[in-house]
Amino acid sequence: MARLHELFRYLRDEKGSDLHLVSGLEPRMRRHGHLEAIPNWERLTTEGLAGMLRELVSDERWQEFERDGDLDFAYGLDGVARFRGNYLRQEHGISAVFRIIPQKILTLEELRVAPAIETLSDLRQGLVLVTGPTGSGKSTTLAAIIDRINRKHARHIVTIEDPIEFVHPEIRSVFSQREVGRDTPSFGHALKSAIRQDADVILVGEMRDQETIALAITAAEMGALVFGTLHTNSATNTIDRLIDAFPADQQAQIRTTLAESLAAIVAQLLLRTADGQGRVAANEILLRTSGLPNVIREGNTPMIRSIIQGGRKEGMQMMDDALADLLERKVISPRDAHQKAAEKARFEEFLDEE
Repeated sequence: MARLHELFRYLRDEKGSDLHLVSGLEPRMRRHGHLEAIPNWERLTTEGLAGMLRELVSDERWQEFERDGDLDFAYGLDGVARFRGNYLRQEHGISAVFRIIPQKILTLEELRVAPAIETLSDLRQGLVLVTGPTGSGKSTTLAAIIDRINRKHARHIVTIEDPIEFVHPEIRSVFSQREVGRDTPSFGHALKSAIRQDADVILVGEMRDQETIALAITAAEMGALVFGTLHTNSATNTIDRLIDAFPADQQAQIRTTLAESLAAIVAQLLLRTADGQGRVAANEILLRTSGLPNVIREGNTPMIRSIIQGGRKEGMQMMDDALADLLERKVISPRDAHQKAAEKARFEEFLDEE
């Protein structure tokens, strides 16, 4: 049995999200957003840690790590969970970070997402982006949406990930889950193939470059329902990021195609609950309206805010409004709401209540 299995079980049992292993330090885990030392473990030596990490991967993957200094992969421990692993070399030796991927996919109901997010599973085509910083729960939210599609609709769902995180059982839909580097050379190559593979739904684990963004927009324009992620914190920033990925002479064309294909943007933040016993997501939600395509084509992204504010009846909301709602219901603390807010002055009066 790999020696890391003990730590993986501890991470699961103690409701941690990430395991950090660093040469010269004792193992640490992130729980509810905070790093803490794992008790009863001595400091890890470079040699000892290398031996532990070596047990989890094949000879080929270990050679890849020794050559490149980085390695991304997924590892499953039966009865515990799957883990997304990253090995890296750094100044003091080698390190590793493992993020837990629960074996059970949480449902949209269990995540308590806004009703507008639930409706995304019923779309037939278009580009849906779930955005936010690393660790904000984007993958968990997307897995829940895909799970809802799987339970309600008979579709061909192609996922393109690096590595594969959530493994979906085939209920009503048929899955083709592809891992970049193992099943396909790149996100772009897999996207081109998905368009020819009669895919109804395409999940792109990360839209990293111009080619991937262009192909995802094209696939949505051609009739597929495409889900993707970006590391942006609002609907406005997301649209600007997509456009800015292209040279100036191509931006007018990409605005036109994005205007026709964009179905929704869900920006997500993950905050510690006020009682310190968990975390909760806050979402900004932009849905397609009759006026949205013109705003995108004209490059008038400041108008996105007005579209969201005018679409509250349809379930749209600004991030600060979502934070204010969580604060009013005492789900999050005033300090955390103030820290995450765009308009911090709106939350300053609540800091005195802490």
